[in-house]
Amino acid sequence: MKKKDSLYFEKQTSETPFRFNKKVTEVFDDMIERSVPGYGITISMLGIIAAKYSQADSYCYDLGCSLGASTLSMRRNIKQPGCSIVSVDNSKPMIEKCQERIAADYSKVPVELVCADILDVPIKKASIVMLNFTLQFIAPEKRESLLKKIFEGMLPGGVLILSEKVSFEEKKAEALNVELHHTFKKAQGYSEMEISRKRTALENVLIPETVAIHRQRLKNAGFQTSTVWFQCFNFMSIAAVK
Repeated sequence: MKKKDSLYFEKQTSETPFRFNKKVTEVFDDMIERSVPGYGITISMLGIIAAKYSQADSYCYDLGCSLGASTLSMRRNIKQPGCSIVSVDNSKPMIEKCQERIAADYSKVPVELVCADILDVPIKKASIVMLNFTLQFIAPEKRESLLKKIFEGMLPGGVLILSEKVSFEEKKAEALNVELHHTFKKAQGYSEMEISRKRTALENVLIPETVAIHRQRLKNAGFQTSTVWFQCFNFMSIAAVK
């Protein structure tokens, strides 16, 4: 049973920058489902994408795996022989909880869990790379070099899935999507106070960019083909093929 996220109901958490610590790990399932519109659809479709793009004798990476939702979606849909998954997160509590879920899962696709900074992890023989709401937590000046490293480590025909919270160049569009996101969160039971406190905690930690910036950066990294395959308010996912 999921533990309800009430971290930002208490004032002491509102003045501390957001971190993927043990407290966040305990409520993360509830937090992300109630905070990211379309999250469940995104995770389900990652399995469909994995079934299509996984290649025999290749690696499939989940970079910033948290509790393993993307990993499990891939694992349950990969049909190619010799595939294995490498799931990486720099939060030890997240990796520990993810390990429990992998151990309880029915799929036999091998999974290697790595507790490390994704900037330090080599990418090799990759047919799939998932960056599921992860790049937004990387310093903007380091994002392109990470994508270039991913591109260089991918097999021809491999796919990168980049899911992110995004911003909008046009001020009215930005205001509209922010308001719709907040309305979504209120409908999930979050109060105005909780929404405001979490926004403060995420300031300068989660840094969103426009879809145009993401697509140009992907092109700079070497990906000639990319498309937004899903968007709900100010959250979207891009598929980029090598």
